[in-house]
Amino acid sequence: MQALDRFLKYVTFETTSDESSETCPSTASQIPFADYLVTELKGAGVADAMRDENGYVYGHLPATPGCEAEPVIGLIAHMDTSPDVSGTDVKPSIITFDGTNAPMVDASYLGQKLVVSDQTTLLGADDKAGVAEIVAACEVLAGPNAPKHGKISICFTPDEEIGRGADRFDFARFGADFAYTVDGGVLDEIEYENFNAAAVSVTVHGVNTHPGSAKNKMRNAVLYLNEWISLLPAWETPSHTEGREGFYHVSSVSGNETEASLRMLIRDHDRAAFEARKKFVTELTAFLNEKYGENTVETVITDSYYNMREVIEQHMEIIARAEKALRDAGIEPKCIPIRGGTDGARLSFEGLPCPNLPAGGINFHSIYEAVPVEALSKMTEVLVRIVSV
Repeated sequence: MQALDRFLKYVTFETTSDESSETCPSTASQIPFADYLVTELKGAGVADAMRDENGYVYGHLPATPGCEAEPVIGLIAHMDTSPDVSGTDVKPSIITFDGTNAPMVDASYLGQKLVVSDQTTLLGADDKAGVAEIVAACEVLAGPNAPKHGKISICFTPDEEIGRGADRFDFARFGADFAYTVDGGVLDEIEYENFNAAAVSVTVHGVNTHPGSAKNKMRNAVLYLNEWISLLPAWETPSHTEGREGFYHVSSVSGNETEASLRMLIRDHDRAAFEARKKFVTELTAFLNEKYGENTVETVITDSYYNMREVIEQHMEIIARAEKALRDAGIEPKCIPIRGGTDGARLSFEGLPCPNLPAGGINFHSIYEAVPVEALSKMTEVLVRIVSV
């Protein structure tokens, strides 16, 4: 079965993850999809495919005779979809892009067949395109005319979109020497740099009283929090930055006169700049506490993940292997920094070097998400080439 056919089926499974949940996986809806993928993998020749108690799917293809000494290569994709946009009742369709019938798709895709949603939900190419491509590649590699290859490890993770995809990853069960996540975008992009990332929570404590008699009494937490936000560099936000430029991103604000709070992301590719951003945030809090009184503002900063370039630069043969596979498939590769993170970032720091390969999709986390039909088949070919001897 082609990757396209698999993908069209996979996106109909609702697998939105939930950051507020403390379970693993964070949503029960990911389990039926995981179980379905076990069946899919077994049908594609991965005889030992299984789901563990945490919702992770694992499987292996044995090395072809004579290739047992080759390195064990892993392929990883995630099953969940972003909670930012609805992933319920996804209705995929195939269109021929004419320049107007797929918003936010650029002219380079003119005339190509695209899989799109009905624009009431996301599509789920992030990362069910990667899942479909891996399963389709397994079918080729387990087939009668398969190229020679070493042992191949497969894993489909839950909860990547909420930063937990690597939380309960079983390294021993996976058993690879190195791996690739298949979770990127445009087909020529290899990624082994990602943001250093931290989450920030700020809580401001105020004092409320009747506004009619509040002079010199009320300490409005909402206004103090607004002042804290106003001190952030206005030009260092996601909408003003690109490439390797870092940012502060205030993602939610709530509160009243008595207590107000926010959640914010800090991102930067450069470790020193990342640490400087965290220091700046603590200095803002110290400034307002000096102005309004000790403990008026409380800030908690939690590191989320780090730039895997620090690890991958010691294993550049992995990147060379991916570049060769893309070139052999007729694609000229380029290495770009990820303005985000992947499971591979954390896995790399835990001993499994794991750069990111393209899945082919565009406009992730959007009702305008799309994936070219050709990208699904081409990436299947790339995966077969990348593991072949």
